[in-house]
Amino acid sequence: MTRYRGIWLLPALGLAALAFLGIPAYLMHMVIQILLWGLVYTAWSMMGRFGTISLGHGAFLGIGAYGATLLWNFYGVSPWIGIPLSVVLTVLVALAIGYPCFRLKVLGHYFALVTLALSEVVQRGIIAGRDVTGGSLGLTPHSVIGGSLFAFRFPNKDHFFLIALAVWLFGLWVWRRLDRSMTRVSMLASSSADHEDAAAAVGINVTREKMKVLVISASLTAFAGSMLSQYFMYINPETLSGVMVSLQMLFASITGGMYTTIGPTVGAVITIALTEFLRVLFGTQFIGGANTLYGIMLIVLVIFMPAGICGLAARWFEGKKRC
Repeated sequence: MTRYRGIWLLPALGLAALAFLGIPAYLMHMVIQILLWGLVYTAWSMMGRFGTISLGHGAFLGIGAYGATLLWNFYGVSPWIGIPLSVVLTVLVALAIGYPCFRLKVLGHYFALVTLALSEVVQRGIIAGRDVTGGSLGLTPHSVIGGSLFAFRFPNKDHFFLIALAVWLFGLWVWRRLDRSMTRVSMLASSSADHEDAAAAVGINVTREKMKVLVISASLTAFAGSMLSQYFMYINPETLSGVMVSLQMLFASITGGMYTTIGPTVGAVITIALTEFLRVLFGTQFIGGANTLYGIMLIVLVIFMPAGICGLAARWFEGKKRC
């Protein structure tokens, strides 16, 4: 176990050193995005890992982002308090949706449709409440001149980078703990309606285990949404809520490999690098180009690499060891 901890410690220290190397601001901006979106995709993969496909995580991301921002703008509640409150609100929404679904055995594509509706409801609600949320034009948190610890504002990106690195590592730690716990065994044992009956017969509380995974996944997603809103200082319903964001999570997790700890982060590297490359290359002349390429790549990956890039690499290394 100590050996594996050392393996994780070295890359973490290497990433932390970036804050003291004076790398260009644009590169630091890209790394922070990868870490925060990597946390989002890692949170989603906790659901997909056990065969529970959710298209509603865009709703959880939006609640987290808008919750903390609205509390700050209208009531002056510090993000240090607003972020936990928005996570709690997200958990309550997840419980309200998840418990009746799992209790009534709404599984598979039916559960995906329920979460799809939730994502759409949250996005439409944000757009409809334009007097409060800014609607489709988006919302900007009230700015503070200079750095302010109370307002979660920092004088340069290096400070935020260290925070993003810490929360990303925390997300990986939660993923590994969940993957190595009895919850993993319980979820795999109840992966279908027929298996649920067998799992319940041997004493597994299927509803509780599914709710546990949903709550952990939703809370991490909301937390990441709050962090993204504090970093970008601008949020809108297209980029931090809704169905397209949920599909983006699915694409990145499958691309990197949802069955490995680092896979969703690899997906974040690919999606962000691809988006930036197309933006620089085409500007506004190829609107929707990233989504088009996402779709093509997703088809290819599902057919030829269903375990994702990291899953393929893991199988390759295992084959080399056997040789």
